[in-house]
Amino acid sequence: MSSFSGLRIGLGHDVHALVPDRKLILGGVEIPHEKGLLGHSDADVLAHAISDALLGAIRGGDIGKLFPDTDPAYEGANSLKLLEAVASKVRSDGFEIIDVDSVIAAQRPKISPYRDAMRENLARAMGVSVENVGVKATTTEKLGFEGREEGISASAVALLCRC
Repeated sequence: MSSFSGLRIGLGHDVHALVPDRKLILGGVEIPHEKGLLGHSDADVLAHAISDALLGAIRGGDIGKLFPDTDPAYEGANSLKLLEAVASKVRSDGFEIIDVDSVIAAQRPKISPYRDAMRENLARAMGVSVENVGVKATTTEKLGFEGREEGISASAVALLCRC
């Protein structure tokens, strides 16, 4: 067996539609915008993608399995609290979070002014150092649903170790 047998990688991806009369929350940061993301919880696509990456690495399904949108207990839920619960499950399954990297795809709003606060929120929720959390953003050059400002997506990858 390889000396890397304790390492696991997980990939997460999430998408939510942009709608009026909702707050836009990304990485636990409320961003001023004329639309917000539609979802059962606060619809934080970044926290959801990272949660799914962590769960994928431990072969734990996805956040919909842990926190179903049919359960009224999670209506309006703070996605950072859900991420905190996922990180706790990761640790209880015997893994350590080594590194997480992510990308948000959105035509607007501009993400860079909020990146550091997002990284801090996500790191705190996962119980890791902010240096171990990457957040990037891209537009889609006005292509696709993100480019038409119909929604926002996020993808994440997580590296875990059973050390």
